[in-house]
Amino acid sequence: MNQALPTMPLPPGLMAASPQAGAAEQGYQLPPAALQAIVDAPRAPALSLSPRRNLAALLQTPPLPSIVEVAQPELKLAGLRINPRTCAASRFSFATDLGLLDLATQKELRIRGLPHTLRVADLSWSPDQRYLAFSHVAFSGETGGVELWLVDVAARNARKVLNKPLSAVLSRGFNWLPDSTGLVVQLRPVGLNKPPQGSGVPSGPNQQDSEPGGSRKQLRTYQDLLRNEDDARLFEHYVTVQLALIDLHGRTRMIGKADQFSRVSVAPGGRHLLTQCITRPYSYIVPAASFGERIEVRNMDGRVVHTLAELPLEEGLPPGNDAVSPGVRHVSWRADAPATLVWAEAQDGGDPAVALEIRDLVYSQAAPFSAPAQVLARLGARYAGIAWGRGDLALVTERWYKTRAVKQWRIAPDHPERPAELIYAGSYEDRYSSPGAPVLRADSAGFPRLLIGPDDSILLDGAGATPDGDRPFIDRLSLASKKKERLFQSAAPHYENVVAVLDEEGTRLLTTRETPTERPNYYLRDLRLPAGAQLTALTDFPHPTPQLLDVHKEQVRYKRADGVDLTATLLLPPGYEVHRDGPLPLLMWAYPQEFKSSSAASQTTGSPYRFNSVSYWGPAAFLAMGYAVLDNPSFPIVGDGEQEPNDTYLAQLVADAEAAVDEVIRRGVAERHRIAIGGHSYGAFMTANLLAHTRLFRAGIARSGAYNRTLTPFGFQSEERQFWQAQEVYQAMSPFNNADKIKDAMLLIHGEQDNNSGTFPLQSERMFQAIKGLGGTARLVMLPNESHAYRARESILHMLFETNRWLDKYVKQAMP
Repeated sequence: MNQALPTMPLPPGLMAASPQAGAAEQGYQLPPAALQAIVDAPRAPALSLSPRRNLAALLQTPPLPSIVEVAQPELKLAGLRINPRTCAASRFSFATDLGLLDLATQKELRIRGLPHTLRVADLSWSPDQRYLAFSHVAFSGETGGVELWLVDVAARNARKVLNKPLSAVLSRGFNWLPDSTGLVVQLRPVGLNKPPQGSGVPSGPNQQDSEPGGSRKQLRTYQDLLRNEDDARLFEHYVTVQLALIDLHGRTRMIGKADQFSRVSVAPGGRHLLTQCITRPYSYIVPAASFGERIEVRNMDGRVVHTLAELPLEEGLPPGNDAVSPGVRHVSWRADAPATLVWAEAQDGGDPAVALEIRDLVYSQAAPFSAPAQVLARLGARYAGIAWGRGDLALVTERWYKTRAVKQWRIAPDHPERPAELIYAGSYEDRYSSPGAPVLRADSAGFPRLLIGPDDSILLDGAGATPDGDRPFIDRLSLASKKKERLFQSAAPHYENVVAVLDEEGTRLLTTRETPTERPNYYLRDLRLPAGAQLTALTDFPHPTPQLLDVHKEQVRYKRADGVDLTATLLLPPGYEVHRDGPLPLLMWAYPQEFKSSSAASQTTGSPYRFNSVSYWGPAAFLAMGYAVLDNPSFPIVGDGEQEPNDTYLAQLVADAEAAVDEVIRRGVAERHRIAIGGHSYGAFMTANLLAHTRLFRAGIARSGAYNRTLTPFGFQSEERQFWQAQEVYQAMSPFNNADKIKDAMLLIHGEQDNNSGTFPLQSERMFQAIKGLGGTARLVMLPNESHAYRARESILHMLFETNRWLDKYVKQAMP
C-alpha cells in the first residue's frame, strides 16, 4: 500500500499540449512536469479503526479518476446527482485496495477474495468486529451496480454476500444489526428496473404559485432542481427502495413494502427501525432535503407501529441563520436505550426574530410509544446534539449563530425532572477557550457513548489553539468536581493529533504525528510508559513529493492597520535564501471569515509544525515553479456588537490584503509589482473584489466563485439579511457592479456542472463578459463535467496549466 502510484496517461481521443500551447489550441493541456508530478504523487491510505481498537482497515486512496469516468451519465434531480447505471450517487470517492493493520504487531494483513477491480464506496465494521461490510461499485459494459461484500476478519477472506444490487442514491445502502447477525439493506425494488420515459412532448406549462399574504422566508438559490412532472416521476423511481434483512450467509427477507426511504436506522435494541419517507407534493425551488416526509417507527417485519410526524414541504425558512423548521427535527435513537426516540422542536416557530426565553425543547419517547413524550431539555438557543452516556448522564449542546454563543448541559435522561447543570458556556469562535469535544466510543451495539470514568469524569479531545499555534490535547474532566487533568498535549517540534482513545482511562492513544518535513504517520502512544518509550510507529508512509522536501515554512504574525492580529503560512521554495536570491513572484491564497469580535479574529490559526503538504488543489504547488506562497492569510471580517460584519466588508477586506502585502514586502520575499491573489468559491469572490478595489495585485485566480450578489438575494455565506433589507451592502459587495474598475488580469475557472448553492456557472460567465466588454484583461475556463470541486485528472492538470501560464505572463514577467 505504500508503493508509488503510476502516472496516468490521458484517455484516448484527448489532446495534450506543451506548457507553451496557445489559447487557441483545443483539448486538455498539460502543465510543466514539476506540476504533473504533484498531481500524480502517491496518496496515503485512510484508516478505519475497529470496535475493539486493536485492528484497523486500511483503504488505499486511488489516483485521480479520468475524465472518462467523471463524464459518465448523470441525472440531476431535486438537488441530487445520480448515476443511472449504478442507482447510486454519481459523485463520490472510493478506495482501490483494502487491507487490515494489526495494531499490536504493526503488521499489514492481506485480504483474499477481493473483487479484481475494487471500488470501495463505504465500509462498516460489525459491532462484534467479526466482519467488515463494504459496498463495491461494479461496472460491466454499459451496466453496473452497487454490490454488498463481507470480509471475515479472522479468516481474512472476502465474498459477495448479496446478488441483488443495493440502492445507494440517498444513503450507503446498508446498516449492521446491533447483534451483528445481519444487516438491514436498501435494495432496488423488483419491477422498477426501467425508469419512466417522458414523451418529450409537453402536456402544458409548468406552473408555480405564491400564496397571498404569505410569511417572509429565506429562499436560497439551489441547483439541479426538478423542472416538471417527468422529472418528478424519474426522481420517484430512483429514490424508491425496498428494505430487506439479510443474514451473514446472504439469506434475504423483505421488510414491508417499497417506499421512498430517505433514511433508515436500527434501534440499539435491534427490534425497531426509524424510517423517514419522502412524500409529495414536490417542489421546483427547493431540493429533496426540504420535501415533506413521514417519520415512522416500524417493527422488523416492516409494520408501522408509531408515526412520529408527517412534515410538510418546506419552501424556505424564516430569515436568519438561526432559523429552523417549526416542527419535529433532528430525530434519532437514544444510544443508551433499547428503543427511545429523541428529537427537538422549536418553540418560536423556528423564527429567530421571535423573542422567547426557551427556543427549543428536546423530547424523548420510549417504546411502545404510547405514553406522552417527555421533555429532556429546555434550551435558550438551538439544539446542536446530545452525547449519550447512561441513564443519569448525557451532555446536550445548544448554539446561537447570531452571538456565536455555545452552551453544554448535563442532563439525566432517565430522570427528566432533574434540573440541567451547566458544564460550559462560551463563544464557539473563541478557539483559545474551547474545552474540546467529549470523547465517544462505540458500545457493544455499535452506538457512540461517552467514556465515563470515576467521579463521573469524561475525556475531552481538543485542537488546543494557542498564540503559538494549535497543540492538540486530551483532558479528563470531572463533572462532579469540575476539575480538569491534562493527560496529553502535542509538543514542539511535532504536531501530534489524537485519532482515537483506545482505553477507558485515556492512557492509550492512536495518533498521527508529523513535522514540516515528515508526512503524517500513525502511532500508538502509551502514556503509562516513560516519555521516551511511549511511541510505537504503525505506518511509514514516504514523503509524497521528495523534490519539495526542503520547502521552508513559517507561521508569520502581523497586524492590520486597526490593530487586529493576523497570521499566515509563508512557504518558500527549497534552497531559497532571501538575502542571496532576493524577492520572488508571490501567490497569495485566502478565504475571508466572519467574526463577532476582534479578539476572536486575532487568534492564531494553524501550527508551524504541520507537514509541508504540497497539494495540486492549493497554492503550494507553485513552489515547484519558483514562486513564494502566502497560504491562508487571515482575512477576518469583524462585526462587533450589533454591527453586521458585512457592513464594512470592503474596508476590512482591503485592510487585510494591505497588511499581508506589507508583511511579505517587509520580509523581502516579494516585491509589489509581482504579487497575485487567488481563491476558491468565497475566496474567488474575495479575489474579484480585491482586483476591483485595489491595485495591490498584478493578477487574480478566481475559481468557482459568485460575483453578483443580487443573484443570491436571500443571503450568502454568513450574511443573514435579504437583499431587500440591505441593498447597499449587496450592491457594494458585488464585484460585478465594479467590473469597470478591474485593471489587472483575472483568470476565471469554473466547473460547468457546479451544484454549490449560489455559485452558478453563470456567475463566472457574466463576470467574464463584463470585464471583456469593458476592455479589461480576463480569461474564462469552463471545465466540462466538473462540479464545485474538480475531480478528473485532466481537469486538474488543465487547471494548473492555465494558472501557471497566467501567473507566468502577468506576475513572474511583470515589470515595475
